[in-house]
Amino acid sequence: MKTRFLSLIMMLILTGTIASAQSTDKLSFGLLGGVNFQNLNGKDMNGDKLTNDMIVGFHAGVNVQIPIAPQFYFQPGLLFSTKGAKNEYSVLGVNIISTTKLSYIEMPLNLVYKAQLGNGFFMLGFGPYIGYGISGNVVTEGGDLSLDQDIEFVNVVETSDNQTVPYYKAFDVGGNIFAGYETAGGLFAQFNTQLGMVKINPEYKILTDDESSVKNTGFGLSLGYRF
Repeated sequence: MKTRFLSLIMMLILTGTIASAQSTDKLSFGLLGGVNFQNLNGKDMNGDKLTNDMIVGFHAGVNVQIPIAPQFYFQPGLLFSTKGAKNEYSVLGVNIISTTKLSYIEMPLNLVYKAQLGNGFFMLGFGPYIGYGISGNVVTEGGDLSLDQDIEFVNVVETSDNQTVPYYKAFDVGGNIFAGYETAGGLFAQFNTQLGMVKINPEYKILTDDESSVKNTGFGLSLGYRF
C-alpha cells in the first residue's frame, strides 16, 4: 500500500513537472528590427563577375514562434527590408557612383533550435525566405551629374520598352541562417546571413547573348523582444 502511495505521488510530481515544462513551450510573438549590409552579386551581361560594394539598409517586422518538438520551433515572419549595392566606375576620367536601393516585403520561414544557456537560450535558425519588391531607385552621381531613377519591376523587358529605365524582377527567393541569444525576459539579439537563390535581373529581349545574373546577398544584426 505504501509503495503504491509513493508511486502515485511520484506520478503526480512527474505529471506536474511535464505540464509545467509544456506550458513554457507555447505560441509566442516577436518584434524585431536591425541593420542590413547588402550587396548585389553575380555576373554582368558579358559573364564577368560584378564588382559592387555593400550598402547599409535596415529591416523591421514581426514573427510568430510555434513549438513543433522539444527545443525546436517553426518561426514564420513578415519583414520590410531594404537591399541593394553601390558601384563605382570611371567614364572619360569622371568618377561615377551608382547606388541601387531595393525595398522588399519578405516572409522568412525558419526552423529554430533553442538550447538553455545560462538564464536564457542559444538560438540557431535556418530556412527559406520569399521576397517581393515594392519600390526602389538608382541614384547616379558624378561631376555635375545627379540622376535619380525609379526602378520598375518586370520579368521581361520588351524591345519597345524604355531601355534607359532600371528594371528588376519583383520576386526573390533565398535562404536564411541566423544565430543569437534570447534572455529569460524575452529580449533577443541575432546575427543574420542571407543568400539569394534566384536572379532578380529581368530578361532583355533586345539582348541576344545576355549572361547577366544578379542576386541579393548580405548579412545583418537584429534586436527584438518576444512575448
